[in-house]
Amino acid sequence: MTLPPSLTTTRPGVARVWWPADIAHEGFREATAHVATLVARGLHDHGRVEALVDPEDEVAQRIATWAGLQREGLMRGGHVEDGHHHDRIMYARLATDPPISEPGGFRALLNSFLPRKRAIGQMLVRDPDDRVLMCELTYKPDWDLPGGVVEVGESPRTGVTREIQEELQLDLPAGRLLVADWLPAWSGWDDAVCFVFDGGVHDASLLQRIVREEREIRAMRFCTMQEVRDNTADFTARRVAAALEAVASGACFTESGHRRPEVDRSLDAPLPQP
Repeated sequence: MTLPPSLTTTRPGVARVWWPADIAHEGFREATAHVATLVARGLHDHGRVEALVDPEDEVAQRIATWAGLQREGLMRGGHVEDGHHHDRIMYARLATDPPISEPGGFRALLNSFLPRKRAIGQMLVRDPDDRVLMCELTYKPDWDLPGGVVEVGESPRTGVTREIQEELQLDLPAGRLLVADWLPAWSGWDDAVCFVFDGGVHDASLLQRIVREEREIRAMRFCTMQEVRDNTADFTARRVAAALEAVASGACFTESGHRRPEVDRSLDAPLPQP
C-alpha cells in the first residue's frame, strides 16, 4: 500500500513534507493542492517547511514549486538509500515568505528555480600594431584576455573594469561592447556568457604600469593574432579574432567564438515592405 503524504518535525522550528512518487497519478492539480495544504499546516507552528526532491523526478519538482516551495540548491549525496548516497534538491518555504498570490511572492518563487547564467567580462586592449594584451595565467595552461567573472548584482561593464583594477592595478574604463559570446558547458563549468568590451589602443609602455595579482597572473604581454592562436584554447582565439573584427564592423554575437553569417546577414536585411 502506498504511504500517504506526511509532515514531520525534523528539528525545532523546522518541518519536512514528504509525498510518494506516484502522488500525481490522480491529477497534478490535486497532488499540488494536497502538498500545499501540508505546507500551510506546517507553517502554523514552524518557521520553515522543507522538502527533499529527486533531481530526476521532474513531476515532483513541479509539485514542490507550485505548492509554494522555493528551490534553494542541490544537496550532493544528501539522501542515503540502500547504502548509496543520492543527490536531492532542497525546497523550502518560510513563514515570513509573501504569499505566491502576491506579485512579490510569485516573482520570488520563479526566481528560485529559473536558470541563472554566469557572466564573464573581458577587455580587448590593443597596442598601435594591433597586438592584443593577453594574460598568462597561473591556474591554467592557456592564456586569456584580461577580465573575470561578474559578481552578483554587478553589470558586466562594471565587472570587467573592477577586475582589471584588482588584478592589474590599471584604471581602464570599459568602452563599447564588441562581442557577446555564449560558452557551452565545458570541463566541469556550466554554460556562460562572455562580454568583451573595447579597452582602446595603448602604447607598449602600458606593460610597465601593470602590477600583477601574482596568485592568478604569471605574465602580461601584447600578442599578435598568431601568438594568440598558439597559446590559447581554440574558442578563446576565435573570440579574440571576433573582437578585433568587431572594432571596425560593430558588435556581434558568437557561440564559442563562432559567428553565424546567416544570422548576421538576416539582421542587416531590409524589412519587408507592407
